[in-house]
Amino acid sequence: MTQILSRESVFAGRVLDVAVEEHRMPDGRKSRFEIIRHPGGAAILPILPDGRVLLIRQFRPALGEMIYEIPAGRLEPGESAADCAGRELVEEVGYAAAELLPLGGLWSAVGFCDEYVHLFLGRDLAVKAQNLEPDEVIDLCPMTLEEAVEKVRSGAILDSKTQLALLRYQLLVMEVDQ
Repeated sequence: MTQILSRESVFAGRVLDVAVEEHRMPDGRKSRFEIIRHPGGAAILPILPDGRVLLIRQFRPALGEMIYEIPAGRLEPGESAADCAGRELVEEVGYAAAELLPLGGLWSAVGFCDEYVHLFLGRDLAVKAQNLEPDEVIDLCPMTLEEAVEKVRSGAILDSKTQLALLRYQLLVMEVDQ
């Protein structure tokens, strides 16, 4: 583990903070890093009553295009990861899940960011009112698990949280089938 010796804030925003930090490394050396600090997030793979997965295509300004994803969002202060995943499911796709199963998580970009994304599977869905934020453009994309995995294989799904959630769900399905 490293020790943070100094931190110079470069930017503090609504979504993330950027700083230049000096760390004492495990071997005793000192090094400077540009670090993005993020409160973390949660994402959910919804499973429709007919067994299909419900992905979204969301416009992402950083990429300038619509990409396949699972519903996800930033943790609000004091909010649990499960509550965040449930909230985002309602807001982005208009469903609530009676059952949330943890699927683990991931560090989104370990080279420069401390964001950890908690992954969930959402089952027993009930229709609710979708409540998109003003800057969100989202298309709903139901498909079979096999179709989603093929989109990963072909490179149509490049989002890491979505790839990992689909992989972990596929492994769960395979365990049940054995």
